[in-house]
Amino acid sequence: MGTKRKGPEWTGFQESRPYGPTYDLRTDFVMIYGLSNDLGKRIEGWKQAGYTIHLMTGVSWGEYQDYLYGEFDGRKHWDEAQMDRFGNHLLHGKDVPYMDPTIAYSEYLAKHIKLAIDYGVEAIHLEEPEYWAASGYSEAFKREWLTYYGEAWTAPHSSPDAQYRASKLKAHLYYRALDRLCSQMKEYALVTYGREIRFYVPTHSLINYTQWRIISPEALLVSMPACDGFIAQIWTGTARTPNVYRGVRRERTFETAFLEYGIMQELTRGTGRDMWFLHDPIEDNPRYSWSDYRYNYRSTVVASLLHPGVSQYEVCPWPWRVFEGSYPKEDGTGKEKIPGDYATVLLTVMQVLRDMHNHEEEKNDAGYTTGIGLLLSNSSMYQRGDVIPEETEAERSAGFKYDGTTTSDLLAPEQRELLDWSAFYGLALPLVKHGIPLRPVQLDNALAFPGYLDDYRVLLLSYEFMKPEHAGLHQVIAGWVRDGGVLIYVGDGSDPFHGVREWWNRAGGRRTYDRPDQHLFEALGLSADQAEGEFEVGKGAVIIHRVHPAALSRTAEGAQIVLGRVKRALELRAEGDDYTESGLLRIKRGPYVIAQALDETEDAFAGGSVLNGMYIDLFEADLPVLKDVALKPGDNCLLYDLNDGTASDGEGRQGARVLVSSSRVSDERADAEAISFRSESPSAMTVSTRIRVPSAPKDATADGAKAELTYDASSGTALVRYPGKPEGSTIKVSWA
Repeated sequence: MGTKRKGPEWTGFQESRPYGPTYDLRTDFVMIYGLSNDLGKRIEGWKQAGYTIHLMTGVSWGEYQDYLYGEFDGRKHWDEAQMDRFGNHLLHGKDVPYMDPTIAYSEYLAKHIKLAIDYGVEAIHLEEPEYWAASGYSEAFKREWLTYYGEAWTAPHSSPDAQYRASKLKAHLYYRALDRLCSQMKEYALVTYGREIRFYVPTHSLINYTQWRIISPEALLVSMPACDGFIAQIWTGTARTPNVYRGVRRERTFETAFLEYGIMQELTRGTGRDMWFLHDPIEDNPRYSWSDYRYNYRSTVVASLLHPGVSQYEVCPWPWRVFEGSYPKEDGTGKEKIPGDYATVLLTVMQVLRDMHNHEEEKNDAGYTTGIGLLLSNSSMYQRGDVIPEETEAERSAGFKYDGTTTSDLLAPEQRELLDWSAFYGLALPLVKHGIPLRPVQLDNALAFPGYLDDYRVLLLSYEFMKPEHAGLHQVIAGWVRDGGVLIYVGDGSDPFHGVREWWNRAGGRRTYDRPDQHLFEALGLSADQAEGEFEVGKGAVIIHRVHPAALSRTAEGAQIVLGRVKRALELRAEGDDYTESGLLRIKRGPYVIAQALDETEDAFAGGSVLNGMYIDLFEADLPVLKDVALKPGDNCLLYDLNDGTASDGEGRQGARVLVSSSRVSDERADAEAISFRSESPSAMTVSTRIRVPSAPKDATADGAKAELTYDASSGTALVRYPGKPEGSTIKVSWA
C-alpha cells in the first residue's frame, strides 16, 4: 500500500487545458479538470512538469451527454435533471443540467472516476454537490421523496414544511452520492492497485450557499468517513454579493469574504480534515476590468489570511484565463491581457501563500476582542425556497441562480430582505465592521466533536433563519453556558419555519414545543417562553433579545444593539474591560502583517490607521520598502516586516537570504561574497525577488545573463528582476 502523500501539498490550482508554460504556477499539485477523452495526455503533460496529480470534476453537472441521452445504460436520463416549479430544467450550459444524484448517476460517475484512478492520480475532487432551492419538481426527485419519506411527493413551494423537507432530502441525496462514490472508489484503488486514494469536496461556503439559495451536504460531509477534506470556494464572485448594513445595501467584498472563510475554517477545525482556501484573481464573470478584479482579489486574500487556522491554498482556478485571457479596458475601447506588473504581483502572493504554513500567528497581537462567535447551521440552507408562494412574475424575475444582482422592483421589501439574508448579516456585520473578529461557528459540529465550543466566550444565536437539527445540541450549548459562556439569543418567534415537522414538535411520549428556542431555554433551566432580559445560568449567562435579527440590519441603532449586547455579555463574565472596538482588523503570521482598515465605521476611526515599522509591500510588483504604512478606511495591505526576528534569522542584516520572491525559490546558498538560488516561475513574466544582503551588491545574473538590480540602503535589501522560467533559472547576486 502506498503512502497517503508523496510530498507537501500546501498550494495547488485547477486547470482543464494541457500543460502550458505561461500558466505553470509552480505549486505543489495540480487538479486536472474534467473527464474528457484526452485525460491521460493532460495528466502526462503536467506530470512531466513535476506536479503531484489530482483530478477534479463536477459532481452535480458536467459534460455528461452520453448519460442523458442513453449511451451509458440504454435509458435516457433527462428525468433526473433538476427542474423548477415552472417545468424548466436548471442548466449550467447547453445540455448540461444540474442533476438529481440518483443511484444510476452515481454509477455513471464511478465509471469515469475509475479511469482517473487507472491513470494514477493521487486524489480526486468532486466539485460542488449542489441542489438549487428552486428545484425539486423532476420525476426523479419525486421518486426519491417517496423512497425517503414513505409518502407521496409534495410540491416544495406549497408550504414551509414542504420546502424544509425537500431541502433536507436534497442534502441527503448528495451526501449519499458522495459517500457511495468515495467509498466505492477507495475500495477500487486498494483492490486493483494496492494504493490509497484521497477524496475532497470543493464547495462554496455555507454562507454563500444559503444566500444564493443552494442546498449542499456541507457539514454532513465532515462526518463522512471517506471524505478527506474540502476546498473553500470563496472568491470575488461569491464575496461581492450585496448585503445590508445600517440600511445600506451594497457590495462588501472584504467583510463577506471574511465571514465566508471563517465558517469554512470552522467547518474542519479540530476534525483532522484538510482545508484549502481558494483565491481567484478574476472571477467567472468576464465583464469586469483588471482594476476591478485587482481590488476585489486583494480583499479576498486579506480576508483569508486573517484566519490562521488554515495554511493550505488553491491559489488559482483556471490560470489560463488569468494569464492568457483578455478583459475589458477601463475606457471601454476593447480588451487587454493581464498587465505585466500585475502578473508579478499575483505570483508574489501565490508564493507567500505557499510559505504561510511555516509561520504561527502571534496570539492576539492587535489586542482584539476575541472569542466571539455566531452559530450557523446547515439548516439555514433549508429555508431558502421560493420567496413568493404563488406563481407570479416577481418570482420569475428573482431567478433560480440568485447571485446578488436581482434588483426587481416587483419584489416587496420583505422579499428583498430574505434574498439579502439580512437575518444573518444583521448580527454579523456590526461586529466585523467595528474590528471584532467574529467567527461564524458551525453549530452542527458541536454535537459531533467534544469541546468544539470551548474556544468561545460569547456566542450569538437565532432560530429565525435556521433550525437545530438535533435536540442534543441544546445540551451541549447549555453545558457550555453553565461552564461560563454567555449566550445571546436574538429572535421574536415569527419565522414560519418554526412550524415544520421536526423533533421539537413531534409527539413520542415527551413534551413538544412550538419553537426550538423553547426547548433550548428549558435545557438552560429557564422558562420555555422566557421574556427578554438577562439570566444567570451556572457560571455563565443568557441574554435574550426579542426582535427578528433582520431588523437589526436596517438602522445604525440596530448595529449598536448588537455591539451593546456583546459588550454586556463580557461584563457578565467580569471581562468588560476586554471589549475593544477598532477601525482595523490585523494579524501577524511570522514576518507577514495582514491588515484591513474598515470603512462605514464610526467617526473615531475615520482617520484610518498607521502600522509603524519598515516593511516590504507584497501587493506591488517591485516589492518596495515602506516605512510606517498608513491605511485609510477601505484600504488593506499584505506586508513583510523587515524588523521581524524571522526575517533576519536573528542576525540583523548580516545573513544574506531571499526574503520574498514572485518565483518558487530552492537551492539557496550564501557565503561571504554572494548568494545564489534556483528560481522557478511561469514564462512570459518578470520575476521580482527581494534579498537581504550584508552590503551594496555589485552584480546580479540570471543564468549568467545580467539581471536588473536595485539596492535599498535603508533596509539593507536588494531587488533583482529577471525573466521567468518554469524549468528554473540560477540567480546569483554578488557584493564582494
